[in-house]
Amino acid sequence: MKLSYLISTLLFLAVLSSCDSNHLPKVAPEKRTVVSNELITNLEAPIPTQCYTKTENRHNPCYTCHQIYDRSKGDVRMNQLDDGGLQGGYLFSEEGLNNHWKNLFVDRSEWLEKVSDEAIQSYVNTENYSQLSKKLSSRNWKGFIPDLQDYDKAALAFDEQGFAKDGTHWVAFNYKPFPGTFWPTNGSTDDVVIRLPKAFRELNGQYNRDIYLLNLSLVELNIKNLNTIAITERNEASLGFDIDGDGLLTKATSLKKQEFYVGDARTVKMAAQQYPEATELMHSVRYVGSDDKGNIFVPARMKELRHMKKIRVLEAYDLESRYARERKEKTLEELPHYNDHGELGMENGMGWMLQAYIEDYDGELRPQTHEERFNCMGCHAAIGATIDQTFALARKVTGEKGWGYINLKGMQDAPSVSESGGEILHYLQRSGGGSEFRENPEMLTRWFKQNGLVDEEKVKTADVYQLITPSKERAIKLNKAYTHIVRHQSYIYGRDATWVPAENVFKTIDESEPPLAAEFRFYDWDIRLNWDVK
Repeated sequence: MKLSYLISTLLFLAVLSSCDSNHLPKVAPEKRTVVSNELITNLEAPIPTQCYTKTENRHNPCYTCHQIYDRSKGDVRMNQLDDGGLQGGYLFSEEGLNNHWKNLFVDRSEWLEKVSDEAIQSYVNTENYSQLSKKLSSRNWKGFIPDLQDYDKAALAFDEQGFAKDGTHWVAFNYKPFPGTFWPTNGSTDDVVIRLPKAFRELNGQYNRDIYLLNLSLVELNIKNLNTIAITERNEASLGFDIDGDGLLTKATSLKKQEFYVGDARTVKMAAQQYPEATELMHSVRYVGSDDKGNIFVPARMKELRHMKKIRVLEAYDLESRYARERKEKTLEELPHYNDHGELGMENGMGWMLQAYIEDYDGELRPQTHEERFNCMGCHAAIGATIDQTFALARKVTGEKGWGYINLKGMQDAPSVSESGGEILHYLQRSGGGSEFRENPEMLTRWFKQNGLVDEEKVKTADVYQLITPSKERAIKLNKAYTHIVRHQSYIYGRDATWVPAENVFKTIDESEPPLAAEFRFYDWDIRLNWDVK
């Protein structure tokens, strides 16, 4: 008894001595990736890991990013990139043909054994956000400094309508995560908050919550290209404008799309499917929280904190020119280039400035390097499915019921506005798995039959939470796997939380082989969702 106790104690102390105060295994400095703004290892960092997926000529996760823009069919989307052809052919530069994301091929099994379940749960539930703004301010940081208080507490930082309790005017909204990588079952939870400029929050120089909410709703209408949405009853006379467009200043229960915004922003004209200038979006990417009952939630610890600010609204001719240039550069297979303003962030070439923070070796948030931030451009500058280069607001639960912190429980598998049938159901069928790489065994077990086909009836009876969240056991493994990347600071080689080497991923692309046969390409998907279908 005494001998076994002594042995177990010694083993525990030995493990503890090989870990830091956060109880993660130590990694020698020489084994860590150099964190540098000078060294660029991947000139095609905007090409995401998913673009190297082995599709076997039929498994299609590509359609959610690459879509056709066809003006002849009355397509009036702001995004005119028209890159649906990438479903049928690679347009990579010579540099991009080689897969630089070598973290996909790392075996982390031994690492998972070194990290105890208790240690990872403690790590994930320990916040790393609150000191970031102090550290940035102390170094006279010129760029974005997070000001939202208690953001580490997730939903507790906001009231029922999503308004920040600290008066910073950030507003959270409930949206359906983008298919694939951003499903919690594939490694991360997240949230998105928005903040409109001061004039959009005020009436006659005074803060007015009704005005702010109406302007937020007008932005939503604009991004989604809707004409009207239902709202809580408002007194039009007290606000001084015709909310529902009936020509009377009475009581309104619907909001009609306007040519201009309202309140003190009444002189700001709406630009089709673009956010107003100076709009801010903040996106926290977090670990996958889990409790003893198996509930999955957004935990305190952030993997990344991302920020976008609309620095200019583009005129129609400018938009057309910029998209034409992007198409040309892709066709010529040229290397991408974006203007980096250092601490201020990196321009995406489409009216936005992006800045981001990521965990350092000790798990504290630090500014991302040039190359780490360069990776963001692949999704926020150069794909055809986004609206004004963003994802989440177009996928928000429509109307006032969608203002509030993200909550997947009870959320329906709303279809794309351009298709019938559940969006997640379609993704599972088209991609052949629960991720772009088709290497999520839990999703295959839960939602696929033994013959490899999707269990449609089972999928149709589940809500979004049930469909895309992992078991507690998988969540713990995903979190452990990601800390291996953190400790090695190897983000420039990929950020996917995998613990066994990927098999369904190319190391080198053969351009002579098309990604997908014609019958497995889908050009009718739209990022926007139809929340009215029951």
